[in-house]
Amino acid sequence: MEKIHLQHVLPKVFLQRTDIVSDVWLKDVTFEKERLYLVEANSGTGKSSLCSFIYGYRNDYEGKILFDEEDSRQYTISQWTEMRQRHFALLWQELRMFPELTAMENVEIKNKLTGFQKKDVIRGWFEQLGIADKMDAKIGQMSFGQQQRVAMIRTLCQPFDFVFVDEPISHLDDTNSAIMGDILITEAKRQGAGVIATSIGKHIELNYDKILKL
Repeated sequence: MEKIHLQHVLPKVFLQRTDIVSDVWLKDVTFEKERLYLVEANSGTGKSSLCSFIYGYRNDYEGKILFDEEDSRQYTISQWTEMRQRHFALLWQELRMFPELTAMENVEIKNKLTGFQKKDVIRGWFEQLGIADKMDAKIGQMSFGQQQRVAMIRTLCQPFDFVFVDEPISHLDDTNSAIMGDILITEAKRQGAGVIATSIGKHIELNYDKILKL
């Protein structure tokens, strides 16, 4: 997939508002492969909703979301499954991991389904992010910042045309934020993919092609 095209999209919960000033809502916006985007937002302006709308997790919005000019509302279940397996990767703000499993087990659940990343690559990411000693630790016993790093590794264990990262470094220090950014951009470039990052303040430092205010 080459493009995501939003046409006058607006969360239904905002329909009665008359004070919306946004670069995204109610606008004509296109996200393209191999480009980097930052969506900056205040809390409560629909940042996570935007990711959920594009990912097909929610459809409580007005307007159209087009994938290569095809209306995503017309997608079948099998088309959405294909989209999420091969075209979209998403790092959820709330991470959505299994607390009773170890960090490596959380990553392997996805990688065993996709068979996409080699084990030594995954272990290398754990080492780069300073959590190699946590591979066998249960996620529920790790800090949120450590969990964010594991979640990023898991997110990258699949093919994608676009990767969405929703507040990926909210609990990280500058050093680990930079390392995560390097890993993300290296993998996105390897796959020729687009990156869409969101932030309500602290954001992952990349050479963005476009910054949008939500």
